Amino acid sequence: MNYFVHPNGLCETTHVGEGTRIWAFTHVLPGAHLGANCNVCDHVFIENAVVVGDRVTIKSGVQLWDGVTLEDDVFVGPNATFCNDPFPRSRKPPAVFSKTRVCLGASIGANATILPGISIGRNAMVGAGAVVTRDVPPNAIVWGNPAHVTGYVDSSSPAAVRAPAARRPELISSQVRGVILHELPLIDDMRGNLSFAEFERTVPFPCRRYFVIIDVASQEIRGEHAHRTCHQFLVCLQGSCSVVADDGIRRQEFVLDTLTKGLYLPPMVWGIQYKYTADAILLVFASHYYDPNDYIREYDAFVAEARGVQPRNAGPGIAPATAQAPR
Repeated sequence: MNYFVHPNGLCETTHVGEGTRIWAFTHVLPGAHLGANCNVCDHVFIENAVVVGDRVTIKSGVQLWDGVTLEDDVFVGPNATFCNDPFPRSRKPPAVFSKTRVCLGASIGANATILPGISIGRNAMVGAGAVVTRDVPPNAIVWGNPAHVTGYVDSSSPAAVRAPAARRPELISSQVRGVILHELPLIDDMRGNLSFAEFERTVPFPCRRYFVIIDVASQEIRGEHAHRTCHQFLVCLQGSCSVVADDGIRRQEFVLDTLTKGLYLPPMVWGIQYKYTADAILLVFASHYYDPNDYIREYDAFVAEARGVQPRNAGPGIAPATAQAPR
């Protein structure tokens, strides 16, 4: 046996990876599969139809019921609770238990409750005591009851923008490949103020489409996709929202809270919008007509495709992402 079981632990399965440690008063049923170099702490119960990946930490007081899968490098905090039956009745088990998956590198805080059939995305973090009632996006930080997204892991602080004067726009580069925050002009006039942008100058592409996002509930998330070809330029005309841009390696968050901020997102950047205020109006200019085949909607597929991919121009006559403001 190349794994450790405490004398007061009971491990009935032989499907245990090398270097895994199972501590006192833990019970693992015969059908469970545990990977290598896991640490299963005291007073843990693991049922039969459970799969645990490599390098997983399961703290004390956790029960993993049939249908739960923990992928590699997952952390489960003390007394976190998993469920596998949305309508439990005594002695009336469902024909099939709900499947719950905690993806690569995700962490679950102490005393969190995970409802049946939930998927927690890779590298996500579930706060202590959270009640997770629906899927958690990759890299998201969630907490509360019901749990809602409050931020994104490894997202740097929102970029600060000075109040612009009546001058040519400024470009503020970001940590994310090709993404640029624009300071747009503001013309202050006693008759009313004016802000503007010019296509193929301020906005570094010709516009073939625009759309407006309104009436988004504050806890809802928009976006969560990337484009292979389409360029986008985002301006929040009223209220505010936060935008997370991710190139598969780096991630940065921007707050769009004035119409004098414009955010350029090139192709092959994963975009998320959240933290909408009730009055938010988000205007998005796009370089291409709508094409469902241009979308990448699965984050893992995006990361695999984005590694080593440089942003592509949207078509003839389109300026690159590093284009300078007009003189």
